[in-house]
Amino acid sequence: MQRDPAVKSRLEVVLCYPGFKAVRRHRKAHRAYQKGRMLLARLISQRTRRRTGIEIHPGAQIGRRLFIDHGSGVVIGETSVIGDDVTLYQGVTLGGTGKDTGKRHPTVGDHVTIGAGAKVLGPITIGRHVKIGAGAIVLKDVPDHCTVVGNPGRIVRQRGVTPDIDLEHGNLPDPVLERFSALTAKVEELERKLSAISADDQAKEQ
Repeated sequence: MQRDPAVKSRLEVVLCYPGFKAVRRHRKAHRAYQKGRMLLARLISQRTRRRTGIEIHPGAQIGRRLFIDHGSGVVIGETSVIGDDVTLYQGVTLGGTGKDTGKRHPTVGDHVTIGAGAKVLGPITIGRHVKIGAGAIVLKDVPDHCTVVGNPGRIVRQRGVTPDIDLEHGNLPDPVLERFSALTAKVEELERKLSAISADDQAKEQ
């Protein structure tokens, strides 16, 4: 309720929010998985996928207060580890690269926000208080207190203080646009200088 301004009541969350249902059912599937009841665990997770559009492997380790907003298309792999107070938007994948064995999926720290459509792939570590922009593809470790955007994901901001809950994941820096803007400004400056030199030459000739 704290992280979704659209919610009006606790009953609405219980009855209408697929992310809430998916996480609760994952707890049950994970307990079965830990007891070695693999088929039961997978049956629970696949039934949850059909009902919510969210696929969480029963082996994934999920901390407290995971918030999956909307949730459609979210995939969380078997060896994923998610800390406390993490927010995932629709279309997020915590997946493998197909090349790793054993620990194949990401470890996500506390207070992380992962924007819509972002892909975090491989046995990498995402630090605490990290923000991953919508559509980013992250293939390398990310330190604490960073903002990551782009494909492949690039760290565009790092700071030491971040709000406990930061839901803004669409309005993030665009390093490519910033570079083009700087180049455009430089070209305009050079054109002004060339125009001034040309004007001086013409005056001298007259």
